[in-house]
Amino acid sequence: MKKINFYAGPAILAQEVIEEASKSALSFGDMGLSILEISHRSKEFVSVLEEAEALVRELLNVSDEYGVLFLSGGASSQFYMTAMNLLNEGDKAGYLDTGAWSSKAIKEAKLFGEIEVVASSKDKNYNYIPTGYDIPSDYKYLHLTSNNTIFGTEIFNWPETDVPFVADMSSDIFSRPLDISKFSIIYAGAQKNLGPSGVTLVIVKKDILNKVEKALPTMLKYQTHIDKDSSFNTPPVYPIYVSMLTLRWIKKNGGVAAMEKKNIEKSDLLYNEIDRNSLFEGTAAKEDRSRMNVCFLLKDEALEAEFLKDCAAAGCVGVKGHRSVGGFRASIYNAMPKAGVQTLVDVMKKFEEKNT
Repeated sequence: MKKINFYAGPAILAQEVIEEASKSALSFGDMGLSILEISHRSKEFVSVLEEAEALVRELLNVSDEYGVLFLSGGASSQFYMTAMNLLNEGDKAGYLDTGAWSSKAIKEAKLFGEIEVVASSKDKNYNYIPTGYDIPSDYKYLHLTSNNTIFGTEIFNWPETDVPFVADMSSDIFSRPLDISKFSIIYAGAQKNLGPSGVTLVIVKKDILNKVEKALPTMLKYQTHIDKDSSFNTPPVYPIYVSMLTLRWIKKNGGVAAMEKKNIEKSDLLYNEIDRNSLFEGTAAKEDRSRMNVCFLLKDEALEAEFLKDCAAAGCVGVKGHRSVGGFRASIYNAMPKAGVQTLVDVMKKFEEKNT
């Protein structure tokens, strides 16, 4: 029986995407070869790469002012690549500290410029998104982590500033519409909402590049990958292909506006049960609750093992929370059907019935 996949990542993919990808793993098109063994220079894969880029541009309304790149190294590589490509010695950038991943980004960026933390929610174990902080106009950029997978918070109201944003959107990319013009760089590891692990989407404004004075390794220059259409070196062929299939699926199902509507319905369904159920409580501030990663606790920790056992019996896997928060986490990305969330809600209701 197919499990209901609540893991934070690598995460759920649409069933039709998995089925098409599995067919191509055996034989891709009429090539007589697996997608796993074709040349990245072949016209067939070049077509995949071009379609993937075109779909990113269409779904997020990305203009030609931006390069759309498919890179390796994960979002963690972007923690330093962004700073390397944008900051000269003595330049300042602001970072909003909202969780584990923004903290890692801050650590890496400090190697390349003067980094100031404009605000942090560490004082309350990252259970809210800070607001009302000052953003000096001399910052090269303001770095934001749009969604925090571990702590279950998400930015819904972007700061008002003329300072351009650099954003880690690994876990909520394509889940809602964006005003791309606010951003200098968006980066996202694919394995949450786009495809399998192994490829990272980067959307970078071209006119911000080539302004640093220091020498950069060729592979770590965004301009290198723009000039070579994401194929300076051998790109991660299969993850890009599966990401392209996912982008097709998003478009087929109404685009990011439709995804947002469904994600609101799913997250409301689960949060309403958490708030209603006498045994459970949420961990994130209500106004900042993530639509992608729902974190919650049992008021009686002694019942945790029993609840996880009931989840497993219902086919729900990946519900155990991150060690930094404890409790439970249900990751309900685009590909999670509402019926999957309903199953978890039903488990919670039955659990309350037998424990009160």
